[in-house]
Amino acid sequence: MMIYVSPLSAIEDAIRDVKPSHLVSLLDPETMIDTPGGIEPARHLRLSVNDIAEEIDDLVPPGEAHVEELIRFVQGWDQKSPMLVHCWAGISRSTAAAFITLCALNEGHPEEEFARLVRARGSHAHPNRLMVRHADRLLRREGRMMAAVEALGPGRACWEGELFSIPLRIDQR
Repeated sequence: MMIYVSPLSAIEDAIRDVKPSHLVSLLDPETMIDTPGGIEPARHLRLSVNDIAEEIDDLVPPGEAHVEELIRFVQGWDQKSPMLVHCWAGISRSTAAAFITLCALNEGHPEEEFARLVRARGSHAHPNRLMVRHADRLLRREGRMMAAVEALGPGRACWEGELFSIPLRIDQR
């Protein structure tokens, strides 16, 4: 089964082409979208957070409760059809959510393999560190998720990423 990562600008095409059963939207509160056609509202997680890694006035940082909601949502995914994850640019929040999904659904698998897989599939991936920090604690990964993401360094510089897929299981590559 696959997880797809996309910028907001590509989700309509992605929904049409990959036919996901579940959608995760990570957008700031002012630009949050309604559930697109082709997705059941109960299968659309909408997390209204800004792409920041620390408290900034008037912005909503990804909090532990947001990441906990993401983990519960992906653990409820039946994995019969793909999941699509997107943020505004498809670079930070969405790639963090994809990495968190891999770690949440593959307990005990080495985090660095998942981080390298996300980067190999999306050279622009630069997972949001605050989201990863919360997930590391919630999933009891003892700092390994953070270390894996930090070891990646910055992703390829771009204004917007492109749609890419990641296999849910390493052996599906």
